Amino acid sequence: MTESKQKIFIATKADNEGDFSTKDWSLFLGISLIWGSSFLLMAEAIEALRPGVVTFGRASLGALTLWVIRLISYRGKKIDSADRARIYVLGALWVAIPFTLFPLAQQSINSAVTGLLNGATPVLATLVSVILVRVKPRGKQLLGLLVGFAGIVLVSLGSAGQGSSEAKGVAMVLLATVCYGFALNIAPPLQAKYGGIVLMSNVLTVATVLVTPYALYKVDENQWQTSSSLSILFLGAVGTGLAYLMMSNLVGRVGSIRASFITYLIPVVSLVLGVLLRNDTVTTLTLIGAPITIVGAYLASKKQR
Repeated sequence: MTESKQKIFIATKADNEGDFSTKDWSLFLGISLIWGSSFLLMAEAIEALRPGVVTFGRASLGALTLWVIRLISYRGKKIDSADRARIYVLGALWVAIPFTLFPLAQQSINSAVTGLLNGATPVLATLVSVILVRVKPRGKQLLGLLVGFAGIVLVSLGSAGQGSSEAKGVAMVLLATVCYGFALNIAPPLQAKYGGIVLMSNVLTVATVLVTPYALYKVDENQWQTSSSLSILFLGAVGTGLAYLMMSNLVGRVGSIRASFITYLIPVVSLVLGVLLRNDTVTTLTLIGAPITIVGAYLASKKQR
């Protein structure tokens, strides 16, 4: 491994390498519910606001939320100069680039393909971990990786006729997913050193700076409405600030690969909410695939043997 790789990718032992505890499951399910509902809110926001403003709102309100929590709890640990480069990289890969790509992709890609490609995050996180961090899943965790991805494929195929899909949108989601795969392997040592609140407040601040120019592009074309404003408020404060704080803590507790399995449950949450709130139809393949993804996530929660 080269010196440059050692500075960015560092193997870190998770706090819990055994079966998920109650706290682990609470974080896991909580993030899945928040991010699963975020797709509906993002669709609502994009109807009135330009993608750049949606991206900026999520990053900036998320950063503001975490800085307020830091001030209240008096957690003011500074990032060491040696770690700043990784904070900048995380700001780009974990937030700025994916947050920019997803709203753009949703203008031309259907939810089925989005779910399929986003569901590849654990696979990509595993590949990066194996190649650059030299950590790989075994036993039930490896089985869970494969089973969960098979479930995502079935869910996505069952929804494939619900909208248009273009190559450009597919490429955007795939690139965002690749970014997540790298970010999830960069974050663990920083989380272990600084804690989730310090890490993510700095990461989201960097991301806010990076996406600001895009937010200002054609800013006069935005149509501010109550529904879109409330959607952005929730997406920023809860869907970004609190959810990324929870995700950072989960990565530190169970490791990057197992934490990434939340992307297997996010499409399931979106489907359930779509049926309950928007009267979406569910196909047979979807009904088969959804419980399979849940089984995959459960297997991932088990200790490697």
